[in-house]
Amino acid sequence: MYKPIFNKREVIVFRQFKRKGYALFACLGREVVISVLSVATLSSAKAASISDETWRADTTQTVREVWLGDVGVTGSRAPLTMSQAARMVTVLSREEIAQAPVQSVNDLLKYAVGVDVRQRGALGSQTDISIRGGTQEQITILLNGINICDPQTGHNVLDLPVQLSEIVRIEVLEGPAGRTYGTSSLVGAINIVTRPGRTTGADVTLEAGSFGYAKGALSATLAPRSSRFAHRLSGSYQRSDGFSRCKAGTLNTDYSGSKAFYQGEYDDDQVRLSWHAGLADKGWGSSTFYASPRWQADDQYEHTTKIMAAIQGETKQGPLHFRPSVYWNQHRDRYEGYRGQPDLMKYNYNRCDVYGVNINSYFDWVAGRTAFGAELRHEDLVSGNLGEPLFRTQHIHGTDRDYTLGLRRTNTSAHLEHNVLLHRLTLSAGFVAMKSSQSSMNWQLYPGIDVSYLLYQSPATAREPLSVKLFAGYNSSLRLPSFTEMYYKLQGYAADPHLRPEEMQAVEVGMQAQSPIVNGKLTLWHHHGTNMIDWIMDTSLGDQAVWQSVNHTKINSVGAEASVDVSLSSLVATLTSHSTLHTSPSTLHTSPSTLHTPRTTLHLSYSYISQDKDLEPGIVSQYALEYLRHKFVARLTTNIWRQLDLTVGLRWQDRVGQYTTFSGEVCDYRPFALMDARLSWTKPRYALYAEVSNLLNNRSYVDYGNVPQPGTWFTVGATFKGK
Repeated sequence: MYKPIFNKREVIVFRQFKRKGYALFACLGREVVISVLSVATLSSAKAASISDETWRADTTQTVREVWLGDVGVTGSRAPLTMSQAARMVTVLSREEIAQAPVQSVNDLLKYAVGVDVRQRGALGSQTDISIRGGTQEQITILLNGINICDPQTGHNVLDLPVQLSEIVRIEVLEGPAGRTYGTSSLVGAINIVTRPGRTTGADVTLEAGSFGYAKGALSATLAPRSSRFAHRLSGSYQRSDGFSRCKAGTLNTDYSGSKAFYQGEYDDDQVRLSWHAGLADKGWGSSTFYASPRWQADDQYEHTTKIMAAIQGETKQGPLHFRPSVYWNQHRDRYEGYRGQPDLMKYNYNRCDVYGVNINSYFDWVAGRTAFGAELRHEDLVSGNLGEPLFRTQHIHGTDRDYTLGLRRTNTSAHLEHNVLLHRLTLSAGFVAMKSSQSSMNWQLYPGIDVSYLLYQSPATAREPLSVKLFAGYNSSLRLPSFTEMYYKLQGYAADPHLRPEEMQAVEVGMQAQSPIVNGKLTLWHHHGTNMIDWIMDTSLGDQAVWQSVNHTKINSVGAEASVDVSLSSLVATLTSHSTLHTSPSTLHTSPSTLHTPRTTLHLSYSYISQDKDLEPGIVSQYALEYLRHKFVARLTTNIWRQLDLTVGLRWQDRVGQYTTFSGEVCDYRPFALMDARLSWTKPRYALYAEVSNLLNNRSYVDYGNVPQPGTWFTVGATFKGK
C-alpha cells in the first residue's frame, strides 16, 4: 500500500515534435523529457498528479527539463518531484486508498510501518497517531499543506472534514520535519492532499454494518471544460450504536458524526489559487477513555466540532515564485465525565482558535533552488478548566456558564533552505528559526540536511530496469507543550504549567531499490530527545496516585524499518516471457486467456524500536515510554475475476509498556495480531464492496489500558457515480 517515493522510469527524450496526435499522449504513463520546449508551453497541460514546476540541474546540462508523470511531494520547502527529493517520503496513492479495507484515515495509517495508531474508539472517534516511538502530540497533521493541529490536545487532531474518496494522496514524513512543516513536527508529519477534480459529476455512497452502523455520503464536482475554475462540495453522516455497555447497562461506545467540505481551485498560466472550508462535528461514548484506578468512570462522553478554512496561492511565472497561505482553525469540545450528569461533575468546555499566515518563496539560480519564508501562528484558548483566569469572561453558547480561564501564545518562525540537484546527487540543507511568546522564549535555531545519491540505474533500453538509491539525513526540531499538558487538573490528573519545550535531534541512513517487480526500502535511524513530556503515575502511592505531566531528561531511541512490495503478476509475466524465449515455435500458439495474469501485489514491512529510558519501579507511563517495539504488516491485493478484487491485510505488533487495571494490578502489554479484508466489484458507474475488520474476532487484545475494543466488524456499501 505504501509506495517509496523514488520511482524512476524509462525516460523518452523528444528532440522535436511530430505532427502526430499520439506522439506525446501515448507515453503519459512514463517520464517524458522535452528538450526544446519551454516550461510555459506545458503549464496548462497538466493533470492532478503532474508537476510542471520541477527541474533538474546538471553539471553537464543546465537546460531546464519538464518531467511528466512524476508526482511532486512535500519533503522539502522547495517543490521537488518524488525522484528528485533528498528526503524519503512515503506516499499513499488514491488507488491504494480505495483498495484498503478501512473506514477512516485513522485505520488507513495502521498499515504504515513507521506509524503507531492507538485507537480508543471505533470509526475514528478518537485516535492517537504517533511516528517512530513518539506521542500523538509530537507530530503535525496537515490538510493540503495547512497545519490543522489543535494546541489544546492531540487526541482529536484527525477530526477531518474530508471523505476518503476525496483524498488524492497521503504523504508520511518520518523523523523531525521542522524545516519543512514547522517546529511542531517533532518526530514526523502527515500531509493529506485533496483536489476538486476536473470532471463534472456526482457520487453517492451508502454503507451499513455491525453494531447499528450506517453511513450516507454525497459529493458533487463542478468543473466546466471552458473554465479555469473547479469546485467540489461533499457531505456525510455516519452513526453506530457501539459495541460495549457500561456497568449500568447502557451503551457507552456509541457514535454519530457529520462532515461537510468545500474546496475550489483557479488555475491559469500565471497563478494557481486554491481554497477550502470544512466542518467536522461528532459525539461519542468515551467508555473508560480517561478512567484510572482511582476514578473508574465507564460512561464518559465527548462532543467535538472542528471548523477550518484556508486560501493558498502560487505564482508560476517570473524568477521568484511566491506561495502564500492564510488559514483559520477552530476546535470546540464538551467533555462529560459522567454522561448526562453535570451535577456529579461539571462538563469541561473548551474553544481554541488558531490563526495563521504563511509565505514560502523560492527561486532558481546557477547553484540550485533556494527557498525562504516565514510563518506567524496565533493560538487562543478559552476554557472552563484550562489556563489562567481571564480578565473578562466569555459566555459559553447554549449553556448557563462562562469561559473563565484561557491561554494564548504567538509562534513566529522563519526558514531558509537550499537544494542542489545534480545528475545523481541531491542535497537539501537549511534551518528553521522559532520564537514563541510562551515563557518569553528566545529565538531558537534548528538545522537539517538531507542527501540522496543514485547509486545505480540500468540503461533505458534494459528489459527489466533497476534503480538503487542511497539516502542519509540529520534533522532537528522542537515542540511546545499542549495546553492540556500544562493545565489539566481534574479527577486524578495534575498538570505542570511550567513544562519546557521538547527538543529532538535525529539521524537516519537508508537504501532504496526499485524495479518493475520488486520495490524495497531499508532505513536505520537514531533519535535523541531532551525534555520529553509524558504523563506518569507512581503506583506506590496507592489511592493517592495521580497522573502527572513531567519532562523526562532525555530519551534515546534507535530503530530500523524495512519494506518490500512485490508485483506477483509482473513476476509471473516475466518468468513466462523468459520461458517462452526457450520454447519451440510449435508451443507458442497459446490462447490469450491462458496468458492472462491477475493483478496481484504483496506488501511486507517490519519496524523495530528500542528506547533506553527506563522507568523507576512503580512508575507507569501513559505515552512516551509506551511504544511499538515490533510491528509487522502484510497485505495481499489481487484481482480475482474481471472487476472483482480482494485485499487482505494482517498487522502484528508488540508494545513496550504497562497499564494498571481497575483492581490495581500492573500488566504488561501483550503482542497481538489483527486481520482485515475487503472484497469489491468496480464498474465505471458504480462500485459494490464488503469489508470486515478484525476478521479473526480477537477480543482479548489491549492496545490502550482499560479501554475495550470491538470484535469482528462487518460493513457493506455501494457507490454510485453520475455525470
